[in-house]
Amino acid sequence: MIERLQTLEDRYDKLNELLSDPEVISDTKKLREYSKEQSDLSDTVRAYQEYKSVTSQIDETKEMLEDETDEEMKEMAKEELSELTSRKEELEEELRVLMLPKDPNDNKNVILEVRGAAGGDEAALFAGDLYRMYTRYAEGKGWKTEVIDSTASEVGGYKEITFMVKGEGAFSRFKYESGAHRVQRVPETESGGRIHTSTATVVCLPEAEDVEVDIHEKDIRVDTFASSGPGGQSVNTTMSAVRLTHEPTGIVASCQDGKSQIKNKEKAMQILRARIYDKYEREAQEEYDESRKSAVGTGDRSERIRTYNFPQTRVTDHRIGLTLQKLDQVLQGNLDQIIEPLLMEEQAKKLEEIGQ
Repeated sequence: MIERLQTLEDRYDKLNELLSDPEVISDTKKLREYSKEQSDLSDTVRAYQEYKSVTSQIDETKEMLEDETDEEMKEMAKEELSELTSRKEELEEELRVLMLPKDPNDNKNVILEVRGAAGGDEAALFAGDLYRMYTRYAEGKGWKTEVIDSTASEVGGYKEITFMVKGEGAFSRFKYESGAHRVQRVPETESGGRIHTSTATVVCLPEAEDVEVDIHEKDIRVDTFASSGPGGQSVNTTMSAVRLTHEPTGIVASCQDGKSQIKNKEKAMQILRARIYDKYEREAQEEYDESRKSAVGTGDRSERIRTYNFPQTRVTDHRIGLTLQKLDQVLQGNLDQIIEPLLMEEQAKKLEEIGQ
């Protein structure tokens, strides 16, 4: 591992040189590519440099212990050696995690698609709850959210809503949300007080850049139509809504959220590009099933991943058997208490695979 870490540090130093090179600075593509690579390496290099420093201090302290005759100084050196050894072990574990294979999409913005599924009006209300939960979580991280498309329900909530979260590392946190979310509660429309079970589905897609997906204009069919509101009533008499169909794959994306046809087309293209990128990525991953063993429920979107039980104020993530009696906190956007254990479980599985 040490040889590999030294290679990474050498590359990091080389990148520092390249980012000061006038030729690189004038080349936007190279500048972006090298800056990203440097950013990806920074945590690993920082930990490795501290590891080397601590190792060197351990060697010096051991030498001092061999030469020291004063008992009080020896005790101080032993105490320092114990602290340094403990820190070295912590850094070794940190470096093992940092050296794990990384998802190349982790640092990207994320597009989330939330849809009411089984349960009619109650499912739409629950989809609205999930949307608010995610926007509050994003706000807490200092990330920006932008609605791309939405279809509101007559009773409140959304039949479906698509929005983007922009921020460093957004996809790395939200990717665990893909799947079916189940809610158990007494609906507002239920007069008998019976608990109903409804579901909403969430799809998380990494934002794809132009260079990552080769889409030709001739392959896209563009349809325009009048935007509609709840119940299908016309809310916009101009043909501002846009539907894009990528004919080679059959993938469709639409946007009717804005009043400008041009802006709606741009947003629809963002969704289309992300869906096509996601399709190609999934097809490639299926050829390497072994590499997907370490994923913690981020693949099958029909998988029931979580239950929100209102009568018992309980949230259960079924992938890792985690149950929290903190429903209110979770719905307020305190999602890290679920995401962190999922992340740790995935890291543990990857470490286990490497050790085999």
